[in-house]
Amino acid sequence: MLLTQGKTDCKPAEVGYDESRLDVLHKHFQRLIDDGELQCATYCLSRKGKVFAHGGVGKKSFREDDNTPVQPDSPRWIASITKSFTAVAVMKLVEDGLTRLDVPVGQILPQFDTPPFNGINLFHLLTHTSGLHADDGCFDNKYQTDYWKMIHAAYKLHDFEKNGEFDWLAAALGTIGSGLRAPIGSEWAYCSFGFTILGAVIEKLTGIHAHKFIEDEICKPLGMNDTVFWENLTPDMAKHYIITDEDGEKDMENIINGVIEDDDKNSPSNKYNIPRTGGGLNGTAYDLVRFGNAMIYGGSFGGARILGRKAAEKMTTLSLKNVWNRCWNSADPDRKYGIGFDMRHDLVFSFSQGTFFHEGAGACAFFADPKEEFVGAWIVPYARYDDWFPRPIYNTQLVAWSGLI
Repeated sequence: MLLTQGKTDCKPAEVGYDESRLDVLHKHFQRLIDDGELQCATYCLSRKGKVFAHGGVGKKSFREDDNTPVQPDSPRWIASITKSFTAVAVMKLVEDGLTRLDVPVGQILPQFDTPPFNGINLFHLLTHTSGLHADDGCFDNKYQTDYWKMIHAAYKLHDFEKNGEFDWLAAALGTIGSGLRAPIGSEWAYCSFGFTILGAVIEKLTGIHAHKFIEDEICKPLGMNDTVFWENLTPDMAKHYIITDEDGEKDMENIINGVIEDDDKNSPSNKYNIPRTGGGLNGTAYDLVRFGNAMIYGGSFGGARILGRKAAEKMTTLSLKNVWNRCWNSADPDRKYGIGFDMRHDLVFSFSQGTFFHEGAGACAFFADPKEEFVGAWIVPYARYDDWFPRPIYNTQLVAWSGLI
């Protein structure tokens, strides 16, 4: 087993954790690697605000001839966990009096100030209940596309001389389905693009690009030094990045060598600085634990305040009641969700009531259990990205929580 140990604050026993269960955790990760589900795994566990376990299992590179061990602080794309950071950023604007959760999006972004979109408010976007079309793959519809593809298609057809500057929001709203998938507030349907819209809201209300706002107001104060959006990955971070395929390998080589591809420069996403607030952050398990601790301790951790206590409580309290979820063939009549945080508590999980969490594609997750003052995060890159495996996310949670004394 390729096992590396990272920095910790204390021994497991000092915070009421059975150290022998860490051996079980390492064997669990190795089993998933041997079974072909994972390339590697990094993890971090803390209790009472102290990191007691931090490590990495497996190889940093997908290359068969490269046996470099993954490091506990090797960065990786954290995908949809970005949404929780975006939600915190919006709540910062709420507690600063710049907006409210019940404010219609159309009062901030004029593209939404028309039926059927003018009934959507910030709360709907933050809880995936806006009625906007869900992510591609959420429902069995082979004709489903996504907002990003429609933006790119509209961009190629845009006549700049005749119609002036390209409006990516108008392009998205005008080129998919018939407006809304479902009546506003009637269902929970996972919509990453809703969090892209929230990025535009942040920019409109602050005059600051959403990426910079999130990094400056959340990541840097918490000492999350390895958590940045793509454009801010440094050559040093790229050298330590977990590489899972040839495209990612080339991307990291470009960052190390300061090369920007023409296709990247000219894409509408980059040309118009469309915020990747639905899934654009990169980070480490250690950084995610710091974020989780800030949320269980009322918005502050390590002497840094990112949010007020009441705003943090609002985000991590159940916000939906009797709202259906039918995504990914589910049939859940009462989707448990906070504001930017998943709050399910069913047969799958072994944590306390009130635990909040988020997972990300390809894959990664963090869980924060306020009752136990326990936070766990793991980055578990799939060996085959196009697949989805539950064991790296859910079974890991069961093993991690099993050590609590």
